Amino acid sequence: MDVTDAVLTRRSVRRFRSDPVPLDLLRSVLTKAQRAPSGGNVQPWNAHVISGEPLVRLVETVGAVIPLGRNAHAPEYAIYPPELDGAYEARRFGVGEAMYAAIGIERDDKRGRLAQFMHNFQGFGAPALMLVHTPRYMGPPQWSDIGMWLQTVMLLLREAGLDSCAQEAWAVYQKQVRECVAIPDDHVFFCGLAIGYRDEDAAINCFEVPRAALEEAVTFEGF
Repeated sequence: MDVTDAVLTRRSVRRFRSDPVPLDLLRSVLTKAQRAPSGGNVQPWNAHVISGEPLVRLVETVGAVIPLGRNAHAPEYAIYPPELDGAYEARRFGVGEAMYAAIGIERDDKRGRLAQFMHNFQGFGAPALMLVHTPRYMGPPQWSDIGMWLQTVMLLLREAGLDSCAQEAWAVYQKQVRECVAIPDDHVFFCGLAIGYRDEDAAINCFEVPRAALEEAVTFEGF
């Protein structure tokens, strides 16, 4: 698989097979990903990768407080800006509607939508979950570096025949995550990354996710 293939076949996978992910394979991917760029070579990313019993414990710990609703939420940052609007909000809304349509959940089926949302906090059945954090004093440039590292990880996972789903949703329950994983108090918990092998037959992994035309995002001058 070349880089183009990895880019074109990567997607946010929301149903995984139960097949375990070999530790040696994960170590190989993450070792290569250390070559990701960062401003001043700061390399601000930190992560815990969990599987087996530690992952079960996390899922159970978060699952126990989900019935409390928003009273259990304690995000350390806004996952989406409150002023998100226009094409940005339309894209966010559109992909959600396409996902629910693909799995046959109607717009007014609140129970069905909630049940699907709950799968976020089971890692969509992935056998491994990476939990990403960084020192609190890091700023937007370093968070951008973490994004470049995550993209590098996700493309290398594709090269290795694996799939992933980046999940900022875990940040809502950062208190419970910290109960289960030794993230330093002076670090911000950023996101999870579900890792495993996609269920190729699951409709939720097959619907089209449109991208904006190049002209909407990029302006060329002087050519």
